[in-house]
Amino acid sequence: MGLSWQQGPLSPGAVGRFLVPEPLPKRLLYAEPLRRRMRVRFGGTWIADSEDVLLLFEPGHYPMAYFPEADVSPDTLQRSEHTTRHPDLGLTSWYTVRAGEKSASRGAWQHTDLPAHASELQARVAFAWPAMDAFYEEDERIVGYAADSYHRIDIRQASRRLVVRHNDRIIADTKRPVVLYESGFAPRWYVEHADVDESTLTPVEHQTFCPYKGLCGYYDIGGARLAAWLYPDAYPQVGRISGMVSFEPDIVSVQLDGIQLRLEPGQTVISHGADRDLTVAEALPPDND
Repeated sequence: MGLSWQQGPLSPGAVGRFLVPEPLPKRLLYAEPLRRRMRVRFGGTWIADSEDVLLLFEPGHYPMAYFPEADVSPDTLQRSEHTTRHPDLGLTSWYTVRAGEKSASRGAWQHTDLPAHASELQARVAFAWPAMDAFYEEDERIVGYAADSYHRIDIRQASRRLVVRHNDRIIADTKRPVVLYESGFAPRWYVEHADVDESTLTPVEHQTFCPYKGLCGYYDIGGARLAAWLYPDAYPQVGRISGMVSFEPDIVSVQLDGIQLRLEPGQTVISHGADRDLTVAEALPPDND
């Protein structure tokens, strides 16, 4: 979860509420400086490089990075005849992005008739994330979308007893689970392989990825599809869960100190956004990296 996505405070499915006497507008947009150097790679070259990127948080969307025109390489953007109208930001002009022999139709856009209250976006360009080769903060590639500064993950060691069962068979039993707290979501409990009956796990050819945790693999347990998962090589920031197994409490029985765990309504992870699709291939470095 972030500020405006999934269950964030500016999203349609917010889990909390603002303590104000009057209801807030259904759509609140928020912009703030990224305060990080961001670069865009396309066609084997850097086409944008800026330390003045602005992030736009829009309900139901991942945060979007807007670059000053001056920080985009000359002759990279070719204005097209295609225009759209943003419900809050007015007329939007679209560009074909060109670099070397490569081009991306509608690879970038700019809001060209902004209301006065959105002047921060004046003369700024956003690039369609899946159309570009890669985005970087400094020299590290950012996968999926611009990192949301309001998305946080904390991992804690616990000594509580976690027992996982399926059809009366014990799948896992541990007194050393690790719990992962991710903004806006129910806690997820991870178990060392040594505390899991691995004969009950059937690997499946299914992968997803999380921009904050990395590539995720899955297991079936008996007839329970995708009942468990693991990050075999989690990103360094969350490396403590690498190789550990987590179980879906709405598919198999997961008990913590004898209490049955259930996901709260609205806690299902959404793997793609309204503004772009996320694919496993994006978690792999491109050939020219």
